[in-house]
Amino acid sequence: MILGVVKEAAASECRVALVPTAISSLLKAGFSVTIEAGAGVPAGYLDDAYRAVGATVVDRKTALEADVVAVVRYLGADPDNADALAKSMRPGQIWIGHADPLSRPDLVQAAAATKATLTAMELVPRITRAQSMDALSSQANLAGYKSVLLGAEALDKVLPMMTTAAGTIPPAKVMILGVGVAGLQAIATARRLGAVVSAYDVRPETKTQVESLGARFVELDLKAEQGEGGYAKAQSEDFIRSQQELLGDALAEIDIVITTAAVPGRKAPILVTLAMLAKMRPGSVLVDIAAERGGNCEATRPGETVVVNGVRILGPVNIPGTIAFHASAMYAKNVANYLLNLVKDKTLAPNPEDPIVAESFLTRDGEVVNSRVREALV
Repeated sequence: MILGVVKEAAASECRVALVPTAISSLLKAGFSVTIEAGAGVPAGYLDDAYRAVGATVVDRKTALEADVVAVVRYLGADPDNADALAKSMRPGQIWIGHADPLSRPDLVQAAAATKATLTAMELVPRITRAQSMDALSSQANLAGYKSVLLGAEALDKVLPMMTTAAGTIPPAKVMILGVGVAGLQAIATARRLGAVVSAYDVRPETKTQVESLGARFVELDLKAEQGEGGYAKAQSEDFIRSQQELLGDALAEIDIVITTAAVPGRKAPILVTLAMLAKMRPGSVLVDIAAERGGNCEATRPGETVVVNGVRILGPVNIPGTIAFHASAMYAKNVANYLLNLVKDKTLAPNPEDPIVAESFLTRDGEVVNSRVREALV
């Protein structure tokens, strides 16, 4: 079994799918690891570090000829390079990476014709046995951390309370909208930096988690529909309209708002409207983690910072890619564990009855086999 790792095709992607520390378990499982020369350099991992742990550094063509190819992004997660990568796929080969298949099922269908087996790391189910393979959570954790730093840098205040000879500075107020993995890490980070933190989520059961981190849970008189498998569910227009009205007044006293609400395969819901921005203090900041999916703020522009009524709206994209060293290390561990789940007696033997395989495999033998992707194609 040969595992190939290539340099990411997207110029803006600095992560790499495998790091040296994740290789030993794969070698013990029977893999030979080939990595494209320079693939790890943008993330801080040099070729010699891979050679030192038993990997072979090769050219791109050789890495793409492996039995299994691991990437960070392909198909819908990197649509600009989807066709070029598809030309490298061959029958029987397994590809592993973020594929964003629910947003671009057409690219999955087109690549299925290569008869390669394609998988999507973001569709790994959130079950106990798959926690170590949950790439969405590992990367969202880092995004939540970095979002607070981005907000703190853009804010015209300091976050902690300071008592000085010149007087006392009160702590900044931070509100997190969406208490998933990213939101929880954002709460913890803002608290560590000394801010007064509040948070809101449509799921009332997150209140305990919020309060355990020392933040205040904002309760609205609304009842939301619940999603499955630990993911959020798209809400009705009436619910969202009421939510916006009730949250608007709460934002008037907030210095940094961090929005994290995203639904897989769908445009992010608008949580903060222009009318709500008008109530915020000039100089305050909104960091929209969901910018890549259109954003939770009506004024968000992906990849840009805009100013509306004096409020700075940051629309960062690929936040984990800006912390490439650790983001790669965490993702590589997810990939390695995912691969080990596909191996039996040093042979690739994916079990179609395994829920991890059933939910994350997109194509096999030229056909789209994932039910969610098939539904998205209709």
